Amino acid sequence: MSIERETICALATPVGTAAIALLRVSGGDCGRLVREIFAEGPQPRVARYRDYHDRDGRLLDDVVFIFFEGPRSYSGEDSLEISCHGNPFIAQKILGDLCARGCRMAEPGEFTQRAFLSGRMDLTQAEAVMDLIYARSERALTAANGLLRGALGRRVTRLADGLLDAVARIEAYIDFPEEDLPAEDRSAIAAQLQSILSDAETLLATNTYGELLREGIKTVILGAPNAGKSSLLNRMVGRERALVSPEPGTTRDFIEERIMIGPHGLRLIDTAGLNDSPAPLEGLGIEKTLECANAADIFLWVVDSTLPVPILPIELQALLKSKPTVLVLNKSDLVRDQLIPSNSVGHGFPSVEFSALTGEGLENLRENLARLADSLQQDLGDDAVAINVRHAEALRRMLSALVEASSKLQKGISAELLASDLRAALDALGEIGGKIDHEQVLDRLFATFCIGK
Repeated sequence: MSIERETICALATPVGTAAIALLRVSGGDCGRLVREIFAEGPQPRVARYRDYHDRDGRLLDDVVFIFFEGPRSYSGEDSLEISCHGNPFIAQKILGDLCARGCRMAEPGEFTQRAFLSGRMDLTQAEAVMDLIYARSERALTAANGLLRGALGRRVTRLADGLLDAVARIEAYIDFPEEDLPAEDRSAIAAQLQSILSDAETLLATNTYGELLREGIKTVILGAPNAGKSSLLNRMVGRERALVSPEPGTTRDFIEERIMIGPHGLRLIDTAGLNDSPAPLEGLGIEKTLECANAADIFLWVVDSTLPVPILPIELQALLKSKPTVLVLNKSDLVRDQLIPSNSVGHGFPSVEFSALTGEGLENLRENLARLADSLQQDLGDDAVAINVRHAEALRRMLSALVEASSKLQKGISAELLASDLRAALDALGEIGGKIDHEQVLDRLFATFCIGK
């Protein structure tokens, strides 16, 4: 049964002066608005060029409009898209006139929320709309497109099908104990639950990669004062982003820039130089450096090729060994005809000879970074996905319920309690695609959208 909702309108393009602005309208009044404003019947999916007059007959602009008949529209309802000239004043005048004709301004994310409520997409696809809008790298764009086309929904459906089958097997013996059923085969159910557990754990493992795609791979530049960290940042960014001086300790706080390395988006972070006896202000900068290091995904350890490699604090040594690291041998132009100090190599990290002065070695460094970024990628085959925090939370609760069910199965505990755990696992899994209606979750989810989505 369809639900009558108010007709909403909003600007669907960014606020500001441009060649074109797009206004979006959704709801049951769209057909009436076409007849009232443009004096013609709505023809679905046909672009029309017409003058737009307000209710008082004043010409506001010449526009192109397209009517979409529900459910074959973005929101699943009758929809209207109006393209006008990108003067913010014109767009606001048209929106004001639409409101005067019975529309109201849309809430953030309301168009996509209606698409979800109309069954045009599940929650994972609705979230993918935002991922697509804010994708900052080729990999992030690929993952968002996969989610939008139902990659996560298909994996969740496969998990749900397996759970439903297990629940059906168990509840058959609860609901029909007197029927002529085959002997209960708990070993087969145990194997089925183990398979579901394995698949769910593999899916949960993509959470970390999903964060990298959405936030960028945090790449922290470490090194002693005057090793060339800020010069390296400037070379990789392609402009003088950080101040560079012969005086040690110039960088007192971290500096962050986003760059592209192949298909990956990196958050490149220049940090204060590591100094055994820093001045008070410099010491605060080093504390920030250690904070950044603890949250890093990749390290660029910059050393001066003309000097022995400094000894890092023990906690940093452990961090560098636990995460992908590139040893950058800077100032290679100064030792071109000399041997690089023997203690500059052999740390077990890939090393790159580099000159911040000339840029020599930059391409080799980028290639090494691309390989390390590739190593962070999760590969799930044709339905490769990268889940977000909400998905991960639901999957953890599902796994917890499955582990409890498996334990009870092994101990021979009654089927009623076992079925209860499996139902809890199904409920948690259902939250990912939105099969279970939790209004607060939906409101919080869609409130993160821009107004015109």
